[in-house]
Amino acid sequence: MSSQQEFHTSKSLQNDRTILSVSDLNQLARSLLEQNFSKVVVEGEISNFAMPSSGHWYLTLKDRKAQIRCAMFSSRNRSVRFQPKNGLAITAYGKLSIYGSRGDYQLIIDNMEEAGEGALRRAFDELKNKLLAEGLFSEELKKAVFSNYRHIGVITSKTGAALQDILSVFARRSPSTKITLLPVSVQGAEAPSEIVRAIELANKLSSKLGLESLIVARGGGSLEDLQAFNEESVARAISNSELPITSAVGHEIDYTIADFVADLRAPTPSAAAEVLSTDQDDYYEYLHNIIASLNNRIEDRIDFVKQRLDMLTSRLKSPGKKLQEHAQDLDRLESQILLLIKNQINKKQSEINFFKQSILSKSPQNKINWDLSKLETSRKILIKSLNNYLDRNKSALASLSRSLEGVSPLSTLDRGYSITYGPKLSPIKSTDSVKVGDKIRSHLHKGNIESIVSKIENL
Repeated sequence: MSSQQEFHTSKSLQNDRTILSVSDLNQLARSLLEQNFSKVVVEGEISNFAMPSSGHWYLTLKDRKAQIRCAMFSSRNRSVRFQPKNGLAITAYGKLSIYGSRGDYQLIIDNMEEAGEGALRRAFDELKNKLLAEGLFSEELKKAVFSNYRHIGVITSKTGAALQDILSVFARRSPSTKITLLPVSVQGAEAPSEIVRAIELANKLSSKLGLESLIVARGGGSLEDLQAFNEESVARAISNSELPITSAVGHEIDYTIADFVADLRAPTPSAAAEVLSTDQDDYYEYLHNIIASLNNRIEDRIDFVKQRLDMLTSRLKSPGKKLQEHAQDLDRLESQILLLIKNQINKKQSEINFFKQSILSKSPQNKINWDLSKLETSRKILIKSLNNYLDRNKSALASLSRSLEGVSPLSTLDRGYSITYGPKLSPIKSTDSVKVGDKIRSHLHKGNIESIVSKIENL
């Protein structure tokens, strides 16, 4: 409601001689204040701070010349990241109102921050917008961050809890990862320059030390506490780093310029260590799977070799079986030859009968007798030749059989000899192949003997 509207309202009330109750007056004043002062920012010092069981905050905000009552309800004060106390200078954001029951003029606070944080917040937003416009937050500039590094550099305070949290996680998940601390101040005027020098030093010595990645970390705090990580020099050092950098500054609700520039933002130092490490249980499971796969392959190979050996063994024939096969072949050949001879004789006999009939038809008795005599002689010669041929083949076969029996290992074993195998189941050809105490196996004509070497004599 404007001042002019207020004047007309007041004039109308006077003209109508309307009498307001105290409640109506306070409500009217409250409406006027809330409509015209809905967003105010006030800076002052806290006094008379109270926090009843309801969780609401009640306080007085004052300066050297004046004061104002304030209230901040529990639904709003949960987001405040510091504990208000008497004497603390703050910046309060809210609206003006009137507490109707007492008619007290008061400030209803929606948000508050410690004095000085407002300027820091504005500087934060300005730098964030500047770097965003330059493209320093672009995803295309961010380097990949992995979880299997062998050597990681940590840039943080050597006495802070952040370092202990990081070391604890790596000790539990990946104790083989080497951690190198580059100690810096994480708060104060010297902190930004120390952080920049540490990042530049890590990149310079990365090849010599074997550094593969960096973690820039500190614990939580106010905006002023985290200011070192909101400096432009630190942001540009992170952006220029050749090593991938993970920012782990503050708590999960804290955001810094370093978080936006870094290749990866972790909500806490512990979370950064979790992301950059691989659980050793995963390695054990991976190794177990490899061993199981290797064992399966070995077993498959052994089964294949056994099947191959069985097949070759089934195809290997002893000399006795070989001789039997040759004897069968000889009998088959003899039967074929005899059949051939019989067929030839029958053929010749047919020819003889044909000539006999021809001769008889001409009755040349002497010619017939002579031809018969000649034919009989030829028959005897043929039979004799065939018998000689069979005798030669039988003699050659007998000689071959004797030769095979002579070279057969079974024949040698039958004469009292044996074959002795060493510990690796290979035939022993020299005393150099065994030593005292070795278990050896002797294969006899009938049965096997296992022995233990007690003495070796070299001839």
